[in-house]
Amino acid sequence: MKLAASLAMLVALVWAAAAAGPAVGAQGRPSAAQLESELVCPVCETTLDQSDSPIAERMKAFIRARIAAGDSAKQIEDKLVAQFGPGVLATPSKSGFGLLAWRVLDPELERRVDEELARFEG
Repeated sequence: MKLAASLAMLVALVWAAAAAGPAVGAQGRPSAAQLESELVCPVCETTLDQSDSPIAERMKAFIRARIAAGDSAKQIEDKLVAQFGPGVLATPSKSGFGLLAWRVLDPELERRVDEELARFEG
């Protein structure tokens, strides 16, 4: 029972920390630079801001066109994921196992999480 309670607390702490982080484009329209640093070229597998492949250039043009049309960052990302798959997202999902990959914890919270995990490693 202690294991389940500790794991539930760990998941709740990680979820709360991830939810507290700033949302992409939450303050108005997204910027092309912001999105290009958070999306991956499906050919060279680097972020768009580091790629000059033809598909990356087309994706950058698409992003700028969608920003001009008033789309939110989420709408643009969703359209690119629909076309290329979730591999175009440079960040893990914020649900399920992907949530554990987020390193958004403050040092004190990260220390507490590490201590909880160490108890299970025996």
